[in-house]
Amino acid sequence: MTDSVTDHDAAEARKQPTPFELLGGLEGVRALVDRFYDLMDLEPEFAALRALHPTTLEGSRDKLAWFLTGWLGGPDLYIERFGHPRLRMRHFPYAIGIRERDQWLTCMGLAMAEIGEAGGFTAFMQERLMQSFANTADHMRNRAG
Repeated sequence: MTDSVTDHDAAEARKQPTPFELLGGLEGVRALVDRFYDLMDLEPEFAALRALHPTTLEGSRDKLAWFLTGWLGGPDLYIERFGHPRLRMRHFPYAIGIRERDQWLTCMGLAMAEIGEAGGFTAFMQERLMQSFANTADHMRNRAG
């Protein structure tokens, strides 16, 4: 009986929707990424972060959307195109300090809050993602300050 309960529990766990699904799939991820980059491009408080990006943001938008899709439990679109993300290595050419990290996190937090619960960004989801984003963003730092 224990084995069948364990098998049932494992099957139920597999049925739980992924964050990717809860956020509306690729359309939801793209909405987040587009709002993130719109804010970065428009708001003066994100100027240092914007300066790290190319003049046009389409490639950046695509890469972040593809990465987040897989990271959130959807298809591995980024890996299919570019291989392992190697985030730290790929970000190493850019001077990323505390200011850039904090601007990235603030911008992403605003994007999630603006999309809100209608887009799957419940308070719980925002908190959960911000914790993960904060850990990753801090890991991207490659200079003091």
